[in-house]
Amino acid sequence: MIKRRDFIINSGLALGALAIAPSLAFSTKPKNIGLQLYTLRESFSKDVKGVLEHVAKSGYKEVETYGFSAEKGFFGTSTKDFKKILTDNGLKATSGHYDFKSFIKDNNADFLKSSIECANVLGSEYVTVPWLEESLRSKLDDYKLIAQKVNEAAVLCKQAGLKLAYHNHDFEFAKFGNQTGYDILLQETDKKLVDFELDLYWAVRSGNDPLQLFKANPGRFTMWHVKDMDKSKVEWNTEIGEGSINFKSIFAEAKLSGMQHFFVEQETNYSPNPTGSIKASWQYVSKELI
Repeated sequence: MIKRRDFIINSGLALGALAIAPSLAFSTKPKNIGLQLYTLRESFSKDVKGVLEHVAKSGYKEVETYGFSAEKGFFGTSTKDFKKILTDNGLKATSGHYDFKSFIKDNNADFLKSSIECANVLGSEYVTVPWLEESLRSKLDDYKLIAQKVNEAAVLCKQAGLKLAYHNHDFEFAKFGNQTGYDILLQETDKKLVDFELDLYWAVRSGNDPLQLFKANPGRFTMWHVKDMDKSKVEWNTEIGEGSINFKSIFAEAKLSGMQHFFVEQETNYSPNPTGSIKASWQYVSKELI
């Protein structure tokens, strides 16, 4: 049994070490590497089970889902069966991207409720707003409505034991006068209910510095999308570590961000073989970033 005196001394030494090197508070905390499954979108319609097995063999422990249908589940696989495949491969669907169009546009909560049910079956922590079609975001007042609806959705998520997050692209950073849509979303959503999944690629591509976003909004970015920018074509993605984004400086501020989970993703204009590329990205992240 550890004596109380030894416990106090050891605790004091540990706190002292953190005071000297606060980054240790992040670096010593295990972080599972996640994958946004949209990266492998070309393969899912052919072999759901095989794709998820490959994800696990590539080293990933967490995934973020997409493509849920209330009628067809995930690519023709029921939510229950999808969950079993995940479990059999040691994977957790920490977050899921679910369509919010009908809830924002028509105040129809049916799909939102089925999404919440799906997330609970999967054992997820987050229901995430993935994207907004252009007709919903043409002016600043549109973002005020979106923030209101996101708050309402977050209440429903909380009642079901879940959290709600918002995932960005670049359009949220377009200016309307001296404000952006992202400003409105950050300011007018409830900090206690709404988290943000910062897509680092899209933030950088829009001309924003993730570190400045962290400083201005500490603790709000509990999830990240980690995807790299091709050095010669900014509209292209590449494997993590092969592009132009300085991920080491970003990961160094994970604690300020509030980051708890992150997902590797390859999304836009991406030519290499995704199944091989996710392994290359995992290797870089595991060796260089965490």
